[in-house]
Amino acid sequence: MKPRALVIGAGIVGAACAAELARAGFAVVVLEAAHPSAGATACGMGHVVAMDDSEAQLELTRTSRSLWEELLPELPENIEATRAGTLWVAADDEELAAVHAKHAYYLTRGVNAEIHDQHSLRSLEPHLAPDLIGALRVPDDLVVYPPCAAAWLLALSGAELRVGLAVERAEARRVLLHGGVALEGDLVVVAAGEHSLPLVSPALPLHGIKPRKGHLVITDRAPGFAQHQIVELGYLKSAHSHDGSSVAFNLQPRPNGQVLLGSSRQYDRTSDEVEPAMLRRMLERAFRYMPKLRALPAIRAWTGRRAATHDHLPLIGKVGAEGPWLAAGHEGLGITTSLGTARLLSSLIAGTTPPFDPRPFDPQRLCAEASHG
Repeated sequence: MKPRALVIGAGIVGAACAAELARAGFAVVVLEAAHPSAGATACGMGHVVAMDDSEAQLELTRTSRSLWEELLPELPENIEATRAGTLWVAADDEELAAVHAKHAYYLTRGVNAEIHDQHSLRSLEPHLAPDLIGALRVPDDLVVYPPCAAAWLLALSGAELRVGLAVERAEARRVLLHGGVALEGDLVVVAAGEHSLPLVSPALPLHGIKPRKGHLVITDRAPGFAQHQIVELGYLKSAHSHDGSSVAFNLQPRPNGQVLLGSSRQYDRTSDEVEPAMLRRMLERAFRYMPKLRALPAIRAWTGRRAATHDHLPLIGKVGAEGPWLAAGHEGLGITTSLGTARLLSSLIAGTTPPFDPRPFDPQRLCAEASHG
């Protein structure tokens, strides 16, 4: 009989882990409290992007993007996978210098990128504000539709999906459900996003993952309005704010002609309600970068919560010597990093050579952080 893996969470990370474990020879059971993609997976943009906030982040995102590229010929049409590329746009001389630094960094690490000046930027995206002075184009970045991607990965895994099961605790080889029912397996993987750490507490501190609320808006169809995923260079500053709230311009053209707009970040929000003041602030930021967006009718706005860690790296690895395996804390990069996370986790489980250095992602670093403050 095949060894049995229990995966908690049917979002994109749990689905990717299920597919990778099935590829490694496990019979997989996926446990989900609500329904597949019920959490952050259904609320995000689906941007598959190489990110360079740290060497560890670049290794994870670059590996993951390569794995998505390998799957492109197999992905069904409803995943809407496109190689849109990313434009990181610069609004001033400081950000233009960051464009050149980012370009040099990417090229030395094998990430294809190109610099555009003010003139060529306008030819790429005519609706951008005319005072934007340049951009870095990363042509190999992708866009996918997350809920359908997660569903496809779950189907690929052949996993037995059990929904409506509220998990109380995860152990190395056992999952305890509310009501006292226990499910046994050869290993357990916790991939439940912001809800992951309570399942392994007290082995890891609960504050190691904090939910960050974000808003998104989608417009009516406007075919050809934009060609690239367009992100302001100040996006990382916004993403790394640990207090208060922040917004940044982030635009994604959808294959059906709609335009998806972000982004906002707020800590300490438990409500999923759209907040008009935050939404206005986010849209005004978008209008500064692309003024003609004002003319597009917005047809829907929604929010989601992303599972964030203090150092912006997910938790991938074993929880102590006798705990379950953990794959959580991906914040806004869960879609990008799902495949790389699963590949790394599978190698750690099998004891084979990992695709990149696993140490920066070790969940036990949370214990070290707690002991120092």
